[in-house]
Amino acid sequence: MNVREQKGKEIASRLKIERKDNKWIVPSQTGKGKYTVDIEGKIPHCTCPDYELRGLKCKHIYAVEFSIKTETNHETQTTTITKTTRITYKQDWPMYNEAQTHEKALFQSLLYDLCHGIEDPVQTNGRPRFPLRDMAFSAAFKVYSTVSTRRFMCDLSDAHTKGYIEKVPHFNSILNYLDSESLTPILRDLIQTSSLPLKSVEVDFAVDSSGFSTSRYVRWYNARYGHEQDNHDWMKVHLMTGVKTNIVTSVEITGRYSHDSLQFKPLVKTTARNFRMRDVPADKAYSSRANLELVKKLGATPFIPFKSNATGEAEGSVVWEQLYHYYQLNREDFLSHYHKRSNVESTMWMIKSKFDEHIRSKTDTAITNELLCKVLCHNICVVISSMYELGIEPTFCAELPLAQKEGD
Repeated sequence: MNVREQKGKEIASRLKIERKDNKWIVPSQTGKGKYTVDIEGKIPHCTCPDYELRGLKCKHIYAVEFSIKTETNHETQTTTITKTTRITYKQDWPMYNEAQTHEKALFQSLLYDLCHGIEDPVQTNGRPRFPLRDMAFSAAFKVYSTVSTRRFMCDLSDAHTKGYIEKVPHFNSILNYLDSESLTPILRDLIQTSSLPLKSVEVDFAVDSSGFSTSRYVRWYNARYGHEQDNHDWMKVHLMTGVKTNIVTSVEITGRYSHDSLQFKPLVKTTARNFRMRDVPADKAYSSRANLELVKKLGATPFIPFKSNATGEAEGSVVWEQLYHYYQLNREDFLSHYHKRSNVESTMWMIKSKFDEHIRSKTDTAITNELLCKVLCHNICVVISSMYELGIEPTFCAELPLAQKEGD
């Protein structure tokens, strides 16, 4: 019994499935909406997105089949008991425990190595500034701590005692640097550099975006209740991540209305500078001729589903036509690659669950830098896990000239 059959059995046993004429109305397992299932024809059909994508039996079709089977069993006075086994994946718990118990100490050491190569701009006037490497270390370590800047000062004092920073800054200085535009390109370079120890491991990369709520409010018109209301504003984080270790190889930060497809090109090109790409799965939001051609040009294969109104005809684009027909005629093989896309959602969940999906900062610059710090902290944690589970030995200092390649 596969996963969809298991879920179909759960729906049939827990939810009410109604028959309307020759069709069946199946509630969504998440409680949001209903889907229509037609099993009268030669090929069963369902209106859910999973069936639209795969063209094969979904959990709602299985639920109807289980429901019919149950009814038949009642009529014939027979009972069939089927044990449902949940599919699980093996976890190397000893190595996982080692990584978690040593993470905080190793985090500071690796963050120090990352920041060690940051050079300060020449200062001609004014009061002496804190070294940029110390402020980048302090800002990232503060986000890792997940506490307020004032309560974080004890941890920063310990880091100073261990020699990771030259001088303990005032908590307001950390906030001021978080609100500095000069810190943004530094954090971007650190994120890319932190991913390089896994360049021999990762070859498949997935793209997606997710929202992080801010402390600011915006007015919305609630169509359901017919009135305006205040809701939290949010910013979008666009990621490209390795599907094996969940390392983030490139990131873009935009406002809430930015379209995902516009960020695909910078994410892919940044990753291609540092990694050899093989598969690039993404959802339908990224389905465009330019995106498909870009991935093929960089020597990788895009696995992006086509929208329902797409056709195999695209003037001047052989790539579009080839991939469209492959998608239509080799759906099972396509889905065997496309399923890797779920790993980018796992990456988003890892960042939000560990470093909070809410942003404390108020200004646009500080919000961007705080989000970049969350991604940087996530990358360092992934590297620490890979040190124990994959046996890698990160050498950040040797990789730091990457920032110079960005300017080429």
